[in-house]
Parts: sequence; structure tokens; C-alpha cells
Amino acid sequence: MSLPSVRLLGLDFAAAAPGAVLDWMLARPAATGFGYVVTPNADHMVRLARVPDLRGVYDGAALRLLDSRVVARAARLLGLPAPPVLPGSDLAAAVLAAVPPGERITLVGLPPAWLPALVRRTGIAAPAHCDPPRGFAHDPAALAAVVRFVEDHPARFVFLAVGAPRQELLAAAIAAGGRAQGLGLCVGAGIDFLSGRVRRAPGWMQRTGLEWLHRLSQDPARLARRYLRDDPAVFALLLAERRRGGIQ
Repeated sequence: MSLPSVRLLGLDFAAAAPGAVLDWMLARPAATGFGYVVTPNADHMVRLARVPDLRGVYDGAALRLLDSRVVARAARLLGLPAPPVLPGSDLAAAVLAAVPPGERITLVGLPPAWLPALVRRTGIAAPAHCDPPRGFAHDPAALAAVVRFVEDHPARFVFLAVGAPRQELLAAAIAAGGRAQGLGLCVGAGIDFLSGRVRRAPGWMQRTGLEWLHRLSQDPARLARRYLRDDPAVFALLLAERRRGGIQ
């Protein structure tokens, strides 16, 4: 089963409702060779424009899901095609809720101290878990160790929750190894929210596209530069695409 797509800022996004996306994931055979799902938001798109070498990592994904209501609304205002929004956090929650009792997932990310809370709050079986050091994606030995961990712990769903672009680089490395199975989900802070380690924005802020403001208020030292200086460049990218006639 394939999903329709919409092209925006050089990426082909799935143009399907969340239910259809989840059905696609659940229908994928567990023993299928490793594929991965990325959830680009404004920060990802700005980074892709500045670091073109990363584009192959996103193009290599089995599925790309838009994780930004702000980008979707701005695209529509400019007359550009806007794929449905499915945040990585919502994707993580939906997949974990759909996993049958006792089915084990593999998880990369989340400090070990928060693992019991994740299991308790979601009702999943204790996952195969690895929490690599922050700089692992640029350390060949450390990256290879994480790839081997995923290969040695096959699961239908492999959650990669170590932040962008580390989780996307890891997903591409796992796929390139050719030994792993299952579907890797690059879900960013989604696992932090589900474990309770980080408090997610209220529903009304999520629906109105203000989740970024909630996150900024929680961690201004880390996120101010991203949200206030870097990410607004996405509007210029969208405007440039509009001037080109929406073709990229």
C-alpha cells in the first residue's frame, strides 16, 4: 500500500490523514528491511536549505510527515500545497497505543531513569533501550555501536528519539547497514512527552500552532536561537517557492 504525496520545499510529504498513515505503518511486515519515517518541521527545513548534504537523508526515508502547523498555514496563505500535519509526538503516541500488549519495541534515546515512567504511562512492554551520548552521530565508533544495537534488537517499530539531525543521520546509517529490520520513527521529543520528562503544550496551543511558544518558555536558553532567529527563515523559503510557481 502506498500513500499519496504533496511536494513542499523540495520534499515529498505524505498527503494522508493520520489514520491512513498509522494503517500504512501497521500493515508493513515486521521482517521487512529497515525503513524510516522523518517528521520535518520548520527547523528541519531551514537546516536542509543551509546544509544541502542532509537532503539525501530525508529523501531516503520511507515516509515524510509534516510536523509544523505554522508551515502548513503559511504555505496555504501563499497558495502552496500543504500536506496534512502529523507531529512526531502524536505519531509516537499513536503507534505505542496501537502496539499489541507484550510486543517489544526498540528505543534509542531517553535517559534510563525515565524508562520505568514511559512503560507505566504507556502500558508497553519494557523496550530494548539504548541512550547514546549526545555527540554520537559525529563519532564513527559511537554511531556504529548504536547501529549494531538496533541490528541486534530487531523490532517492528524502532523509536529514534535523540533530536534532529542526529536521529535522521542514525536512521540513514541503520538503513545503509542493510542488516536491520522494522520501521524507524524519528520522533524527536515525543518520547520525552510520553514519559513525563518534558511537559507538552496544552491541546489548544498545539491546535493553534503555538506549541513552539510553550517549548520556548520551558527551555529558553536552548531554544531561543532556534525559534526566534533561525526558524523564521522558513517563511522566506516558502515565499521563494511561491515566486517560482510552487515548483522545486
